[in-house]
Amino acid sequence: MPPSRKQRWLDRLGLHRPELRAWAMYDWANSAFWATVIQIFPFYYVNVVHEGQPAALANTRYATATALAMVVIAALSPVLGAIADYAGIKKKMLAGFLVLGIPATAFMAFVYTGDWVLATALFMVANIGVAGTIVFYESLLPHIADEGEIDRVSTAGFALGYLGSGLLMAFNLLTIQKPGWFGLPDAAAAMRLSFVTVALWWLVFSLPLFRRVPEPPRSRRADEGRGENLVKIGFARLGETFRELRGYRHAFLMLVAFLIYNDGINTIIRMAAPYAAEIGLPQGAAIGVLLLVQFVGVPCTFVWGAVAGRLGPKRSIFLTLGVYLLITLTAYYMTSILHFLLLAVLVGTVQGGSQALSRSLFASLIPRHRSAEFFAFYGVFEKFAGIIGPALFAAVIASTGASRNAILALNVFFVVGGVILAFVNVEEGRRAAREAEARAGMHAA
Repeated sequence: MPPSRKQRWLDRLGLHRPELRAWAMYDWANSAFWATVIQIFPFYYVNVVHEGQPAALANTRYATATALAMVVIAALSPVLGAIADYAGIKKKMLAGFLVLGIPATAFMAFVYTGDWVLATALFMVANIGVAGTIVFYESLLPHIADEGEIDRVSTAGFALGYLGSGLLMAFNLLTIQKPGWFGLPDAAAAMRLSFVTVALWWLVFSLPLFRRVPEPPRSRRADEGRGENLVKIGFARLGETFRELRGYRHAFLMLVAFLIYNDGINTIIRMAAPYAAEIGLPQGAAIGVLLLVQFVGVPCTFVWGAVAGRLGPKRSIFLTLGVYLLITLTAYYMTSILHFLLLAVLVGTVQGGSQALSRSLFASLIPRHRSAEFFAFYGVFEKFAGIIGPALFAAVIASTGASRNAILALNVFFVVGGVILAFVNVEEGRRAAREAEARAGMHAA
């Protein structure tokens, strides 16, 4: 019986099986954090928590907190990834970070003017929680999607993330703009409520993944037995994976390229709101424009999945990096809300596609039975990409008192990252990964 029109449409989008849809729904769930907390919390942190204090001081503290949180998760995730592969507990690890991140996000509602220590601590814990879940969530991708559909599935996840987070952000923005409609005294109270809505949204829409996505089988190596000390195994595997990673030359090159160009992407994402506040754009208008990114990203991210089907993920990533060069120029000269609008549209066209295709390309270059270990390193490189850029901004703000001078420096990330990506041989890398799977097949249990 030929597939129905609906089934063909779902297949085109990469959502044609229940486990694929459930996996993609976690992007819908956690993206609410990246949209609301990462975009709205900076305004609350600068204007409410640090009321009466210099914006540059608040932005320096915010950037430093971001960098420290990323250092923590970068240090933890490789060992935990190795343990997850050995014990077959990727979903349990994901759940553990959920338990850390969701309450911290909800408790942000109890932060008021002057509570900058509490605000900073909760923000760091929430960041560690959400970033930790991503490591194990992404490590599930190569287990549920085959080589021919992995780009579509990855971009579908990002697209659903944009849609879900955009809907919640639209509601939160309405409460901030019109707090009286919801019985709230002011915009600050509405912002505090938004952190609670993110926690609830994140919790509820995480459930399909735990119900529908199967736990991949545990992976033991020839010299490993049952019941060994998990911490010992984790550190032993970490050392082996680090040594062997360079043997997967093209996966390693992809990681290095990703580290560099994603630093520029993450810096744009995380510092857009503080930068808009610093140059004096109206808070409500700036948040509204940031909301536009979410909805522009939905169709554009699906489109990048189709583009990758024709050009391949590597060439498609090159195209997105070219757009980012244009974005940095727009940001440098930005003086009005119209410029910020143009910037948001440009970011929305490529943000999801660049990150989704990076994820799927890397997933195709690694052996599936060690996905959590390798995605832990992918997460480390991703988190370090969240350190250098914000740290650069903090240093430039501290030395010059303004952010604009750091904007053009982001071009270096996109150019150098693109040059290294050019040396990645996708077919050779995929062949090496599949050969490793064949050699290790007898030890998966």
